[in-house]
Amino acid sequence: MLGIKNLYKSFGGIIAINNITLEIEKSSITALIGPNGAGKTTLFNIINGSIKPDSGTVELNEIDITGYEPHHLFNLGILRTFQVAHEFSSLTVKDNLMMVPPNQTGESILQTWFSPKKIKLEEQNIARKAYQVMDFLQLKHLANEYAGNLSGGQKKLLELGRTMMVDPKIVLLDEVGAGVNRTLLNTIGDAILRLNKELNYTFCMIEHDIELISRLCDPVIVMAEGSILMKDKISKVKKNDKVVEVYLGKNQ
Repeated sequence: MLGIKNLYKSFGGIIAINNITLEIEKSSITALIGPNGAGKTTLFNIINGSIKPDSGTVELNEIDITGYEPHHLFNLGILRTFQVAHEFSSLTVKDNLMMVPPNQTGESILQTWFSPKKIKLEEQNIARKAYQVMDFLQLKHLANEYAGNLSGGQKKLLELGRTMMVDPKIVLLDEVGAGVNRTLLNTIGDAILRLNKELNYTFCMIEHDIELISRLCDPVIVMAEGSILMKDKISKVKKNDKVVEVYLGKNQ
């Protein structure tokens, strides 16, 4: 689904991405791991259009999307969550979800005058979708709670829910487990697995929680110093001496 070819990016002479080539397969849950400074977030930022590469290409279903702006990539089905959740804190959980679908008729002032019935029907359909998402993620009881009052784990679930409002082709998850208690992390993991198995979602996730990676991800891509160190199953990754040295620690 996603192809990256000979990608290179430097900042002031410091190489962040060093000639990376990799593929993310359709319907996979791919982990991207490595020590801090390995280039994982830079790679995500290039894929979702936040920054431009110095050279190389990013392809979605063999179509070159290198340098596309984030909103264009959103419309193509590439969505990204963040390590620190980006919820709209003064809106309810339901409203956070309902504002996601693009090109809503009610966004036009003229349409609010001339097409009120169309807007009402559209909002009812979006609200129905939002309740389906909340039910799927076990957030329905928080529908009218302000998003700013949610726990860290609940905010991560809400971010995942926002991606579900537009049926994405691929979701980039940035440390979904960071700062989340184990109970909620299990709930998030369950949701990711169900989205993958039942709805055929494709995920690529930056993650440090080895237990979560072991449960969800195949394959696992290991990065170090802006390059790909290896790509394999987590069982083989954990046994690789070089990975143990640069990422898991020499005493693991």
